[in-house]
Amino acid sequence: MESSRLMEFLKGKSILVTGSTGFLAKIFVEKVMRVQPDVKRLFLLVRAADASAAEQRVQSEIIGKELFKVVKDKHGDGFHSFVSSKLFPVAGDIVQQNLGIRESNIREKLWEEVDIVVNVAATTSFDERYDVALGINVLGAKHVLEFAKQCVKLQVLLHVSTAYAAGEQRGLILENRFRMGEALKGDSYLDIEGELRLVDERRRQLGAQNATKEAEALAMKELGINRARLFGWPNTYVYTKAMAEMLLGEVRGNLPLVILRPTIITSIHRDPVPGWIEGTRTIDSLIMGYVKGKITCFFGDPETVADVIPGDMVVNAMIATMAAHSRQPSEFIYHVSSSVRNPVQYTTLQQCGFRYFLENPRVGKDGRVIKTKKLPVFRNMFLFRVYMTLRYKLPLEGMHLVNLLSCGRFARRYDELNRKYKFAMHLVDLYEPYAFFKGCFDDLNLERLRMAMGKDDAEAGMFDFDPMHIDWKDYFYNIHIPGVLKYACK
Repeated sequence: MESSRLMEFLKGKSILVTGSTGFLAKIFVEKVMRVQPDVKRLFLLVRAADASAAEQRVQSEIIGKELFKVVKDKHGDGFHSFVSSKLFPVAGDIVQQNLGIRESNIREKLWEEVDIVVNVAATTSFDERYDVALGINVLGAKHVLEFAKQCVKLQVLLHVSTAYAAGEQRGLILENRFRMGEALKGDSYLDIEGELRLVDERRRQLGAQNATKEAEALAMKELGINRARLFGWPNTYVYTKAMAEMLLGEVRGNLPLVILRPTIITSIHRDPVPGWIEGTRTIDSLIMGYVKGKITCFFGDPETVADVIPGDMVVNAMIATMAAHSRQPSEFIYHVSSSVRNPVQYTTLQQCGFRYFLENPRVGKDGRVIKTKKLPVFRNMFLFRVYMTLRYKLPLEGMHLVNLLSCGRFARRYDELNRKYKFAMHLVDLYEPYAFFKGCFDDLNLERLRMAMGKDDAEAGMFDFDPMHIDWKDYFYNIHIPGVLKYACK
């Protein structure tokens, strides 16, 4: 499959995009508008009260971003008319039937016009409320599929999942589909309908107990983590994403379905704005914590492979897989990863970060230069927990004793520090599986697609998703770390 076919594939297409205000969806929308201005329409589903509010969100949260600078420069004074002719904001919510689109004329318009559905909507919080994660990641995906089945011209549904739906597997992880009810631990059967009933029952119990909103939220978060670990997943996010894949594969019928599983998505590598990023990915939390002086040590194995992939390469893979499987009534699974073809260890990120801040020193609020120093790395979680106890927990206990002896004089300060400590250890618990992750994600299906695109195609670079083309040291030092500081570390 040649890249020129990708250009032709996008021409005249109407595409429905869910989760359109998210990081990856924005890159996708910009890419399509930039490389194929003859795309017919991009319908952007956004959570909003009405069409006016949806329009406002698209303008402020999508079009107003620096990401669209190249498109703006290309169209000049005609940019806004170009945007209005291509983008169609739709107020809705995937947690509801018919995607929460209340106007029947809008629903019918979509059912008549849409050629491609791209589902990027998700909640990515590791410890999301179980009811919320089920509603968005599982039922939301089902609602998107049901809506796609109503589209009379539909050529393909692309669903963005995550490679880490595989849980904590070791070794080479293949691009296999999940069987309905498949669990990663023991011989248990994961009954999705049963999980939905469990959530409803738990909420009724909390209501009967007159639980506060805070207590309900905490109970729902704990329920999600506990159920995930019961069936073999480390957190609620990857657990519910795996459930979504099971459900889609089970009920798709003969609908063409592509499931894309990216690993850790990082800032743009090449175009349109190298380093552009929104939000904080897993590794970016470490960079931001170090910059703000909130991290005094690291834990994990520095030789562990950091399976990261730039956002623009993920989007290029999205477009290539959509085109490859248009009108093919089957299910196709793709990992978008780097751990097999061009692995990079966390130690490389650590070294690049140290070098960057050594040559570009941080400045504190008082205007003084903050000395750049290497932080200790604990390869053993027992030693890390001992360190945290000696440095933080024991002094907190001492403060607690002084507070009691002084009749609560330091109560507010103790409560604040104790909350921060508990929250930090909660994050440690969530991220520990990835700090010592021993799996790597096979991308043979994507490699076959890369080979089919042809090496001599002049447009191949426009849709590049080959991690072999990334110089990780250059990327981290010159692109990603500066990008995190510019766009995410505010």
